[in-house]
Amino acid sequence: MLVIGIAGGSGSGKTTVVKAITKQLSGRVIVIPQDSYYKDSSHLPMEERQKINFDHPDAIDWKLLCNQIRELKQGKTIQQPIYSYLTCSRSKTETVTVEPADVIIVEGILIFTCKELRDQMNIKIFVDADSDDRLMRIIVRDMAERGRDTEASIDHYCETVKPMHLQFIEPSKRYADIIIPQGGHNKVAIDVITATVEKALAEMAEKKKKKK
Repeated sequence: MLVIGIAGGSGSGKTTVVKAITKQLSGRVIVIPQDSYYKDSSHLPMEERQKINFDHPDAIDWKLLCNQIRELKQGKTIQQPIYSYLTCSRSKTETVTVEPADVIIVEGILIFTCKELRDQMNIKIFVDADSDDRLMRIIVRDMAERGRDTEASIDHYCETVKPMHLQFIEPSKRYADIIIPQGGHNKVAIDVITATVEKALAEMAEKKKKKK
């Protein structure tokens, strides 16, 4: 089993890269999104929930995420939490059942800021993109998924996303084994990564076979 971490700033194209790798590896991959592991805030008034800084490492339930990655590596099935940005809370009744697979992709803006999680990764990839491109993607996403208009999205970017990116996400690039410029549009990089993963899986399978 291979654990791949894919990090990068908001709107950098991480999801596109994940989809491209998943498609090329055809069914041998499960994706664990960092966004499912935000701490539950249902005990707070809605006014307080709306002030949560989702771009700060303290917003993530790292203990649960690390434990569930460890369980998957041990061949165990996990119950992945479901988190809603609209209510800023974790579902109390529903989870997503995730079965182990040959490749586990952990994806999120902050995943390289947690040493315990980094140490579980075999390959660490950082998706890089120009800040203007990221801002445009963030505005489109915020309007479609998070109920913000253009002005609110730009304000949020300037007040939270940009400073958190500079403080936590950009510095975490130094932990990456591979940096992909141009995000999901960089087909050459995606082909190289896929070939590297397939080679690593083949080597792991050969070692397992020899042990038998």
